[in-house]
Amino acid sequence: MLRILKRLALGLLAFGVLLCALLAVGYACRAPLLRGAADAWIVNQTLSKADVIVVLGGGPDTRPFEAARLFHLGLAPKILLMNPRPSPSVQLGLYPSEPDIARGIFTHSNIPAANIVVISETVTNSYDEAIALRNWAKTNRVKSAIIPTDIFHTRRVRWLYSKQLKATGIRVEIEAVPVHQYSANDWWRHEDGIIAFQNEVLKYAYYRIKY
Repeated sequence: MLRILKRLALGLLAFGVLLCALLAVGYACRAPLLRGAADAWIVNQTLSKADVIVVLGGGPDTRPFEAARLFHLGLAPKILLMNPRPSPSVQLGLYPSEPDIARGIFTHSNIPAANIVVISETVTNSYDEAIALRNWAKTNRVKSAIIPTDIFHTRRVRWLYSKQLKATGIRVEIEAVPVHQYSANDWWRHEDGIIAFQNEVLKYAYYRIKY
């Protein structure tokens, strides 16, 4: 019995030492591992000329500015804005709506109002946005779109739009847009980066199951 207990103790000690060694190696190599995880997750496709640049809801400090840059590069003649359901503060007129913010950015970027379209359907999430784009594209005979969005959002967007627009033949290209708070090289050092990455992993899994 004593011999068995000794063997068990030695086995547990060896396991503990191995676990500590693995944790130490993981901690020492955390930067390249986490950087590699971000690189594997982010989708950033080569862009070609398209019919429209789509600005999804959210990200007012990044997505409209990138859409303006792509427009001036001549990658598309129109910019399509989503129409998120307004919050109570927006309904009271206390804050501008997301389309109004984007239009203000485009005005300062010298983009003619005639080249900006706000989608008529009200949307509440990414799935609604994909369906709204599909419906609008069919009506307006659009065959290609560019969607610039936040780096960790790109994988869910590519999967969702590929699935919902597959039958239409519409080509969608996804561009990863850098955010101000963190980057793919240091996201784990910033609270916003950790939250954004973990939220997108969970949302991606949820969307794969639900849609």
